[in-house]
Amino acid sequence: MRSTRFRLAAALVASLTFLAVPVLAKVDIKVAFDKTFNFKEAKTWSWSEEPGHLMMARTQDDKPDAVRARLEPIVIDAVEQAMTQRGLQKASSYKPALVMTYYVLLSTNMTAQTMGQFLPATVNWGLPLFPPATQSLKYMHAGSLVLDLSANGTVIWRGLADTKIAPDTTDANREAIVRQAVRELIKKLPTK
Repeated sequence: MRSTRFRLAAALVASLTFLAVPVLAKVDIKVAFDKTFNFKEAKTWSWSEEPGHLMMARTQDDKPDAVRARLEPIVIDAVEQAMTQRGLQKASSYKPALVMTYYVLLSTNMTAQTMGQFLPATVNWGLPLFPPATQSLKYMHAGSLVLDLSANGTVIWRGLADTKIAPDTTDANREAIVRQAVRELIKKLPTK
């Protein structure tokens, strides 16, 4: 009897712990690279003079400078950690083999479905005409992170992470999504 209670309590704690872990958004990853470039010889990297660019198209009241001030340290830290884990050394005073630039694109995506939307514009269905009324409304922030690696002024690798994030997502979860996207992108960096 006692062991049954213990197992039930352990199962309850495990399920509550699982519910407390935030579910991260699905991130779509796409990568393209120059197949003629020898990535194996590239051992060093650095940021471009301006490490990144932010483009927003959400509302007329957007404040891109404020968003960039919050987002840029996260992207820079995540990229530096991921590049170090891949075995690439960050160059400080000499010309690096690779130069990194990031781009963040933010927009809002909304879809709506109305009653009768998929019915043909005919009365053959025998349904009375009714005014359209919204039955489904989906509003999401869409974001893309692009990482470009250049060698001798030419982009030789580009990674794109694309996701949709609910407007009420916490800052901690947004940061986790960015870090996850960077890790997944850098994993796709060729080693040969």
